[in-house]
Amino acid sequence: MSLNREHQLHRRRKGRNLGVGLLLGAFVILVMALTYVKITQTDFELPEAQREVIE
Repeated sequence: MSLNREHQLHRRRKGRNLGVGLLLGAFVILVMALTYVKITQTDFELPEAQREVIE
């Protein structure tokens, strides 16, 4: 028996891990994109209630 032979369980786990990794990467990219858009938005104004608290 060879030590390099991959068991079926490891192949299935590798597929699941790859899927979870891709989903996690997509989520991180989505959060970064939303943050970038929110930060670079130039027409942002505070709501009326928060403006009174600051002034």
